[in-house]
Amino acid sequence: MAFHFHNADHPFRCPERKNIRSWLSDFAVHHKRNIHEVAVIFCSDEYLLEINRAHLDHDYYTDIITFDYAENDSLHADLFLSIDRIKENAKLHKQLFFNELLRVIIHGHLHLVGYKDKTENEASIMREREDYWVQRYYQNHCR
Repeated sequence: MAFHFHNADHPFRCPERKNIRSWLSDFAVHHKRNIHEVAVIFCSDEYLLEINRAHLDHDYYTDIITFDYAENDSLHADLFLSIDRIKENAKLHKQLFFNELLRVIIHGHLHLVGYKDKTENEASIMREREDYWVQRYYQNHCR
């Protein structure tokens, strides 16, 4: 099992890494997935915008881009997270930064197990699952 945290061009140091790894392991077990390797990579808006342009042909800021390399029922991926966007979204939605960080991390993992968010209905289901998993984090890893 391997969940890793890295920095691309942002100095952010992820708090509670041990608890987040445990939470993500719980998520994997719940979804009957083996964990191959998942890298959570922290970066700036500009860094993620370049990835968005180069790999997805999108020209806009986003909070996360997930690259899924899995075969069969494993989790093997790179999740690029814009710390700038997460901070901005936390302010916009009147959330604590850490809550928004958890939401974005689990959002990427939900994509890895098959959830989509292209339609209004899919996005609503995705949001419900994000809320469930963020609450589950706090239930199991009270700060």
